[in-house]
Amino acid sequence: MAALVVLLAYAATLYNQLVALKHNVTKAWSNIDVLLKQRHDEIPKLVELCKQYMRFEQGTLERIMEARARLSHARSRGDLGALGAAEGQLRLGLGQLFAVAEAYPELRSNDRFRHLQQRISGIENAIADRREFYNESVNLNNVRIEQFPDVLLAQLFSFGPRDLLKFQHEELQDVDLKGLFS
Repeated sequence: MAALVVLLAYAATLYNQLVALKHNVTKAWSNIDVLLKQRHDEIPKLVELCKQYMRFEQGTLERIMEARARLSHARSRGDLGALGAAEGQLRLGLGQLFAVAEAYPELRSNDRFRHLQQRISGIENAIADRREFYNESVNLNNVRIEQFPDVLLAQLFSFGPRDLLKFQHEELQDVDLKGLFS
């Protein structure tokens, strides 16, 4: 009888740990989602301000807004693959925008532009930190649900693996500053 109580207590402990891991992944994703929403709200302000100065750079601004729309759509569907691709395109577009802005001294000296640039850069850094935390949470979850004896409870209670948020190939590339100005 004592062995059964110990076994049930052990099973309950494992179950509670799996639940905690599952909710940590959800919390980590929610943290990213908040930052994506903040960035989503800031980008139109930046693009609108840049339009006033960068009349000949409409292609860069349009690519940013298209990537923003794809990112929003992927975020609302919870599609991590599409979100990763759109995220890469948006980050690339923002990098190009900030690089191209160097050719516009009036824009660079505009206080509102500098504020938006710093705000978006800060959000980008926070997103990178949160992505790391999310992927660590996913990894902990995925490892635990495959380990014995956790795998038995995980299968019994349908604890499934979660997808990592992966960097897209374009995101790993440096921005070609020379190509932007030639």
